[in-house]
Amino acid sequence: METMIDGSKEKKRWKETRLQRRGKGIRMQDTKAGEPDLNQLLKIRREKLAALREAGKDPFRITAYDVTHHSLDLKGDFDRLEGRTVRIAGRIMAKRLMGKASFCNVQDLAGDIQCYVARDHIGEEAYGDFKRYDVGDLVGVEGEVFRTKTGEISVHAAAVTLLAKSLQILPEKFHGLTNTDLRYRQRYTDLIMNREARDTFVRRSLILRAIRRFLDDRGFLEVETPVLVSNAGGAEARPFVTRSNALDEELKLRISLELYLKRLIVGGLERVYEIGRVFRNEGLDTRHNPEFTLMELYQAYTDYHGMMELTEDLYRHVAKEVLGTATVSYAGTVIDLARPFERLTMVEAVKKYTGIDFDGIATDREAKALADEEGLPYESRHTKGDILGLFFEEYVEERLVYPTFIMDHPVEISPLTKRKPDRPDYTERFELFITGREMANAYSELNDPIDQRRRFEAQEERIAQGDEEANHTDEDFLNALEIGLPPTGGIGFGIDRMVMLLTDSPAIRDVLLFPTMKSLAR
Repeated sequence: METMIDGSKEKKRWKETRLQRRGKGIRMQDTKAGEPDLNQLLKIRREKLAALREAGKDPFRITAYDVTHHSLDLKGDFDRLEGRTVRIAGRIMAKRLMGKASFCNVQDLAGDIQCYVARDHIGEEAYGDFKRYDVGDLVGVEGEVFRTKTGEISVHAAAVTLLAKSLQILPEKFHGLTNTDLRYRQRYTDLIMNREARDTFVRRSLILRAIRRFLDDRGFLEVETPVLVSNAGGAEARPFVTRSNALDEELKLRISLELYLKRLIVGGLERVYEIGRVFRNEGLDTRHNPEFTLMELYQAYTDYHGMMELTEDLYRHVAKEVLGTATVSYAGTVIDLARPFERLTMVEAVKKYTGIDFDGIATDREAKALADEEGLPYESRHTKGDILGLFFEEYVEERLVYPTFIMDHPVEISPLTKRKPDRPDYTERFELFITGREMANAYSELNDPIDQRRRFEAQEERIAQGDEEANHTDEDFLNALEIGLPPTGGIGFGIDRMVMLLTDSPAIRDVLLFPTMKSLAR
C-alpha cells in the first residue's frame, strides 16, 4: 500500500472502487468521514501535472528512455551486477518518504525492484520533485545495484526521471483489483494490480510460441485465410452478419477456418495450419465467448488416427515447454498428460456412463422413444444419430475429466467427415475432452465431392426448417473437391481452452485480454 508522509492530501487510500454507470472511470463507493474525496485527489494530480509543465518538466514530452535491465535481471544476476550502474523503468507501486532519503518500489513486466532515493545523491531539486510523484506514475531510475542492510536487492538512484504522470488512482495495492467486472473491462488495471493476471497472459504467449515451434518442426506452414466471407461454413454456428459497401453485398465473419485450409491442401500445400480469431453469434458463459482463438491444421495423406497421435504429442510438448512438466493441476485435479489418452467410441462412452447401448437401437423411432423415457428434449427432424449425440452431451461430456478421445460420431452430426468404411452410419471423427470440456475436434476429411454435395443438401433442408446453425452449400469448395483433395486428416483446437487448462483458469474471460462485454449504459 502507498504510504505518504510528505504532507500530500493523499494520506489515505479508499477501500473499494467501482465502475461509474456512465463508463467514465472509477470512483469511490462511499466517502466516509475523514477520508479524502476522490474528485479532490484527482484534482490534486492534475494540479501537479500543471506545475510540472509550468516548470518546464512536462513528462509527456519525453519520447524514450534507454532501459538496460529489468527487475528480474537484477535479482537473478545480482552477483555480476552488484555495484554496476543500470537503468530500469516502470510504475511506482509504493513510496516510503523518510526526510532526506526515501524508498519506492518500481514494477515492470518481470516483477518489481526497490529503489533507494537520497536527497544528497540526486540533488535537492530532483528530490523535491520525487517526493511529489504519486503511486501509479511511470519513472525511469538510473543507479547502482546494491543490497540493503535487510538483504533486499535494490537500486541506489543517481537520477529519477518522470516518464508519464498517472492522472487516475490505482486500487488499493494490498487487496489488488477484486471487482471481476472491472478486471475484464479495464484489463490494463488488472495487469497492473494482479501479478496472476500478468503471469497468465505471459504464459498464453509462451503457449502459442510452443505450438508454432512444434508444428513448424513437423513441416507445417502457417497461413492466413479470410475473416470476411460470403459463406460462413465449416462448423455449426450462427454467424455475425455485416455488409460491404464496396461490394454492395452481405458478408459474414468466419465461424471456422476449415474450408479455406482444405482448399490449400487441394492446391498442394500438404501441411498447413492457421491460428486466428473466429466469431460465433451465440451465448457467453465460462466456456464461450463470441470471438475466440481457434487453431486448425490439415495434413495430407493421413487420417484421424494420425491426428490423435499429433494431438497427444502436441499437448505433452506444450505442457513441458511452458510448465516444465506434463503433469497439470486444474481446479484441484491432477491431470497427467504423459499417460496415454483414453479412446472410446461415442457409442461406447454412452454405454459406459448410462448403460444404454445404441448399437441395439435400430430405428429413429426407437431412439426418440428412449429420449422420451429419459425426458431428453429433441426436435422432430432428429434421427438416431442426433439422439446419440444428445445423450452424449447430456450424460457423458462433463464426466470426461481426464484426457479422452471420443471417436466415431454419427454422420448426422458430422457433415464434413469421411464415413467409416465398415460402418457408414458413423464417421472417422474424434473430439478430445479434458476437464469435461471439448478441447479439439478432428476428422478424416471427407474428400468425395458427390457425398459432400448430398450432405450440403441435407444441411439446406435443415436451414429451410429454421436451423440457423446449419451449413449453406459452398459451390467453390465443392469445385475444389472435384479437382481432388487427397486423403487428409484435419483438426481444430480451442486455443483459449488449452490456455485455461495450462494456467488453471476457471473461465474463458480469464484468458482473453479483452473479452466481449455488454456496453455500459450511457
